[in-house]
Amino acid sequence: MRLEDALTLVREVPDFPEPGVLFRDLSPLLADSAAFRAVTDAFAAEIPDGVSTVVALEARGFLFGAALAAVHGFGLVTVRKPGKLPVVADSVTYSLEYGTATFELPRGVVEPGANVVIIDDVLATGGTIEAAAGLVDRAGAKVAAVAVVVEIAALGGRERLAGHNLRSLLVV
Repeated sequence: MRLEDALTLVREVPDFPEPGVLFRDLSPLLADSAAFRAVTDAFAAEIPDGVSTVVALEARGFLFGAALAAVHGFGLVTVRKPGKLPVVADSVTYSLEYGTATFELPRGVVEPGANVVIIDDVLATGGTIEAAAGLVDRAGAKVAAVAVVVEIAALGGRERLAGHNLRSLLVV
């Protein structure tokens, strides 16, 4: 399946998770094996040389990050919400377009000096990826690239992530 066809499966859901928010639902894309593979391969094509690890963000970033890591031979690190990890190296609280959240990085899984790619489903205001990049930086690793399936341009996340090698498969 062509990437362009796969991306047409992204569904818009108004007023979720609260009134005024237009949610981009990737469930139909994930349910189609050819579409899911097209996205995974598109991410792989954008990863710079020297990357060894995918840092996947909870929760939907796990799906794309795990597929990318498994199919293309990278290690996988999951950045989690509080209370999910038995051993935490670092945490950060950040702002979302509709609230705040906290991420935690597991201890001992990001090698200092490693080149990583951060994977998530949607880039909105950029707070989620900025927070994860901070965790990676403080662990002594380097964010070589950031990849998302959907970028919501009107929310300005790209500007917030200036200086990062950012790849969005679909910009809306």
